[in-house]
Amino acid sequence: MTWMGLTKGLRARPVRAPQSGISRRKSLWERTHLDPWLLLLLVVLLVAGLAILYSASGQRIEVVMAQGTRFLVALAVMLVLAQLPPGKLLRWAPLAYGAGLLMLIAVEVVGDVGMGAQRWLEIPGVIRFQPSELMKLAMPLMLAAWLGRRELPPRWNDLLVCAVMLGVPVVLIAKQPDLGTSLLVGCAGVFVVLLAGLSWRFIGLLAAAAAAALPLLWINLHNYQRQRVLTFLNPESDPLGSGWNIIQSTTAIGSGGLWGKGWLQGTQSQLEFLPERHTDFIVAVLGEEFGLVGMLLVLLLYLLIVIRGLWLSAAAHDTFGRLLGGSIVLTFFIYVFVNVGMVSGILPVVGVPLPPVSYGGTSSVTLMAGFGILMSIHGHRRLLPR
Repeated sequence: MTWMGLTKGLRARPVRAPQSGISRRKSLWERTHLDPWLLLLLVVLLVAGLAILYSASGQRIEVVMAQGTRFLVALAVMLVLAQLPPGKLLRWAPLAYGAGLLMLIAVEVVGDVGMGAQRWLEIPGVIRFQPSELMKLAMPLMLAAWLGRRELPPRWNDLLVCAVMLGVPVVLIAKQPDLGTSLLVGCAGVFVVLLAGLSWRFIGLLAAAAAAALPLLWINLHNYQRQRVLTFLNPESDPLGSGWNIIQSTTAIGSGGLWGKGWLQGTQSQLEFLPERHTDFIVAVLGEEFGLVGMLLVLLLYLLIVIRGLWLSAAAHDTFGRLLGGSIVLTFFIYVFVNVGMVSGILPVVGVPLPPVSYGGTSSVTLMAGFGILMSIHGHRRLLPR
């Protein structure tokens, strides 16, 4: 059994053309190529995110307004991308990947430095953005376009080309340094390759090779990154220093109990014991104020989005659509898994936000752009005659 076999097993039946000779008038959703169920789930998540952000930001309405404006831009981007036929995405894949790679090189040369990291490009007075966020889409787009034109499962020479296309951007992002984003970009590409039909034996060999490379990775980590791993293993070793974030985060989640303390009633967050509460650690605010029940409801919402996204991906009419859509959805899942894991203390802190609840602009736009591509893949699927 291969990953491709699992993917084919999830494929939904294609929509069939109507039997009568009279053409059926298309609905609004068909004309706009939007999926109403996925859109509804995303809008509910966005609204819930604004409510949580209002509390996490210290009840600063200007922060919520700024995030709401970003959400409107993100929804507009999603709508535009949903109108693009997958064929155009396929043709534009090399251009998107090449542009992203050039921008990552530009970051290395003339990038803007902030908080000790060189991750941004800035056009003065116009925009300041992270090119690494764009690579989260350009990477799976390029690999899906490459593998979609080849015989599957991929051969060794195809896998070698994929490894090069994947490795160069990941290394450039890791040098910024931005280990969290480099891992997400790497996951986006790896998911495409896995869904292309690798055997479980080959996947096991790759896992063994990755485990053997861990000492080399440890040697090349920055000091603060090594400290994050050590803090994950024993937060109490430095409770007032490197262990402060995770200790306060788990304390906030635990103090929420089953039902929580109530919206705007959190003590760890409102009294500013909890660091980065409106970005990386916003889940701790959710857990403290809404308790275990609130966290489970939000996680259920994420699960429904993932299930719906995988269903749409499996219904794509070609390999390119299935590989690209599946990678977008699974990368979204990794986002949520890593953030919730690090905030709850089961994973090291790597600076990955909770999409789209955490405060931020580029990541929200990238996320909704990915779902726009997914809707395009589903909305433009071919109608098969009976």
